[in-house]
Amino acid sequence: SSSSPPCKVDGFPRRSMRRARQRRSHSSSQFRYQSSQVELTPLPLLKDAPVAELHDLFCKKLQQCCVLFDFLDCVADLKGKEIKRAALNELVESVATSRGVLIEPLYPEAIKMISVNIFRTLPPSENPEFDPEEDEPALEASWPHLQLVYEFFLRFLESPDFQPSLAKRYVDQKFVLQLLELFDSEDPREREYLKTILHRVYGKLLGLRAYIRKQINNIFLRFIYETERFNGVAELLEILGSIINGFALPLKSEHKQFLVRVLIPLHTAKSLSIFHAQVRVRCLDTLTLGRSYRSNRVCTVCNSIEEILDVIEPSQFIRVQEPLFKQIAACISSPHFQVAERALYFWNNEYILSLIEENCQVILPLVFGTLYRVSKEHWNQTIISLIYNVLKTFMEMNSKLFDDLTSSYKVEKQKLQSGLCISGIMSTF
Repeated sequence: SSSSPPCKVDGFPRRSMRRARQRRSHSSSQFRYQSSQVELTPLPLLKDAPVAELHDLFCKKLQQCCVLFDFLDCVADLKGKEIKRAALNELVESVATSRGVLIEPLYPEAIKMISVNIFRTLPPSENPEFDPEEDEPALEASWPHLQLVYEFFLRFLESPDFQPSLAKRYVDQKFVLQLLELFDSEDPREREYLKTILHRVYGKLLGLRAYIRKQINNIFLRFIYETERFNGVAELLEILGSIINGFALPLKSEHKQFLVRVLIPLHTAKSLSIFHAQVRVRCLDTLTLGRSYRSNRVCTVCNSIEEILDVIEPSQFIRVQEPLFKQIAACISSPHFQVAERALYFWNNEYILSLIEENCQVILPLVFGTLYRVSKEHWNQTIISLIYNVLKTFMEMNSKLFDDLTSSYKVEKQKLQSGLCISGIMSTF
C-alpha cells in the first residue's frame, strides 16, 4: 500500500515493487549462454590437496567455475550453484593467501574463467528515462557468483606472483574493450569492481595504457555526441583521476586535446548532475598540471638567471638590463604566486641589488607600473608584502625619480579611467 515504508534490496531503496520485478526480469543473465545438462560434483578442497596435485586441482576448479547457471529461476540447480560458489570462494582465498599458485599454465585457464563469467551482452534499459538518482538500478541476478569472479580477478592482478609478461598474452586489447563495455552495467556494485580492476590493469600492463586512454576517450565522445547514455561515466572519470595525476610533464597534445574535446563538452550532458563532481575535479587536475609545469619551468629559469647575474660584469649587465627587467616585470604580474615570488627574490640578492641601484634610472621605469598595479590587485598577501619592500628600496635609492614616476602613473591612470567613462557614455547613444 502507499502507506508502507519503502523496503531495500542490497542497500538500494525499492520505490516500485512492480517496476523492480519487471526490470529484474530483464537482467543480463538471460542474455547469456546457459550450460545445460552439466552437473557439478564437489572436488577436494584446495587446502587439503598434496603439493604435487595442487595446480591440477586449481585448474579443475577454474574449469568447473566456467559453468553458468540460470539465476532468474531461484530454485533451479541449487546444488550446482552452491558447488560453484564454494569453488569460487576457494579460488579467491588461494590466490589471496598462497604463494606459488599462479604458474604459467594457469593463466589461460584463469582468464578464460573470468571471461566466460563476466563478458555478456548487457540488456537494454526498460526505462529510457532511467535516473540513477531516483530510480532503482537493475541489479545483476547472478551477482552471488559474479561478485566472486570479480574478487578472484582482483586478487589475481594484485598477487605477488602475478607476471605481466604472461598475463599480457591473454589480457589484450580485445579483452580490455570488452571490459570497458561492461561499465554500462546499471548495477553500481559491478561498476565499482570494474573501476578498481581496470585501474590495476592500467598499472600492471604498461603496453595497454595508450589503448585504454583511447577507448575511454571514444566512450566519452559517443556519450557526448551520439547516445547521451552510459552508466559508467562517473567511474571512468575517477579512473582518469589517477591517470591524469601520473601524466609526465610537459603535457602531451593528446592530454590537452582530451581536456578541450572531452572534459569540457561533458558539461553539456543532460545527466551532468550524476558525474559533475568527477568531471570538475578532472578538469582542475589537468589545468593544474599544466600550470604547475609552466610555473616550475619559469622558477627554474629564474634560478639560472640569478646564478649568471651573480658573476656578471657591470658592463655586461647594462647590455641585458632592459629585456631582463621587462621579463622580470612580466613574472611579477603572474597570477601564480610562486612565479611572482621568485621574481621578487632578485631584490634579496646583494650583488644584483647593487647592479639595480647603479642603473636605477633605467630599471625603475621598466618595473614601476607593474609593481604599483600588482600591489593593489594581487590576491596573495605575501606577494603584496614583497612588492612593498621593493618599492621602499627603490624610494630609498632615488626618491625624486620614485615621486616623478608615482605622479606620472596616477595621471596616466586617471586619463585611462576618464577615457573609459567617455567611451561608456558614447556607447549609450
